[in-house]
Amino acid sequence: MIGIVGIVVIFVMVFGGYLAAGGKMAIIFKTLPFEMMMIGGAAVGAFLISNDMGGIKHTTKDLGKVFKGSKWKPADYQDLLCLLFALIRIARANPIEIEQHIEDPDGSSLFSKYPKILKDREAVELICDTMRSASMNYDDPHQVEEVLEKRMDANLHHALHSSHALQTVADGLPALGIVAAVLGVIKTMGSIDQPPEVLGRLIGGALVGTFLGVFLAYGLVGPFASKVKSVVEEDSHFYHLIREVLVANLHQHSASICIEVGRQNTPAHIRPSFADLEEALKTVKQDVA
Repeated sequence: MIGIVGIVVIFVMVFGGYLAAGGKMAIIFKTLPFEMMMIGGAAVGAFLISNDMGGIKHTTKDLGKVFKGSKWKPADYQDLLCLLFALIRIARANPIEIEQHIEDPDGSSLFSKYPKILKDREAVELICDTMRSASMNYDDPHQVEEVLEKRMDANLHHALHSSHALQTVADGLPALGIVAAVLGVIKTMGSIDQPPEVLGRLIGGALVGTFLGVFLAYGLVGPFASKVKSVVEEDSHFYHLIREVLVANLHQHSASICIEVGRQNTPAHIRPSFADLEEALKTVKQDVA
């Protein structure tokens, strides 16, 4: 919602200020389709050249993050902590029972209680792979933490591709605007024998290209890239929470301490309160007792 509000504010302030200063929209409306064809078309073409099909699909999909925001809400972090608490308690009480959950999470009665987490394959695999490794005696906390850190860094790098792709387009748009403006000047020079009022309209039309390139770069595409980046980085806290809890588990802390370590390492604006988490864990404790 806030993304839509931001776009509306940009258009109202820019074009409202132009009209308030006595500007006329007629020349912009007349030239805009052709300038947009040149600048927007060239930008799309450059984007297609610089990305493979996977990157194109990834970027197109991530545009929705500008309006939807972060995937993981505070309630999801609380659910994740409850799920990890249950898994740790079961793993310590009955190592045989935990295998059915980590080997077949889709059929697990435990994972099925948290459908949103279950749908995220990376979160599920991160949990199951780490706990499976621990059951195979790969349980050195420092080594496991290093492996998880590298894995999450690689995932974050991949997730940020769409942000980098959009920023590259934003960086090129002002130059493409100049290209369109130069073409407009060339067109104007071909009509140099026309009266001043005709030349004025032609020059004004050429300058629309410069305006459009800069406006799209800094008013829309650049902010889109920044928003996608901030949402991706925000969502990465969810996977960092998994790492913190599972590494604490390898240090042989109690299940409650492992969960508290994860809770305290969650950013404040999405961190479940201690009281709310304790209330949620009461039900979990009864289920795994």
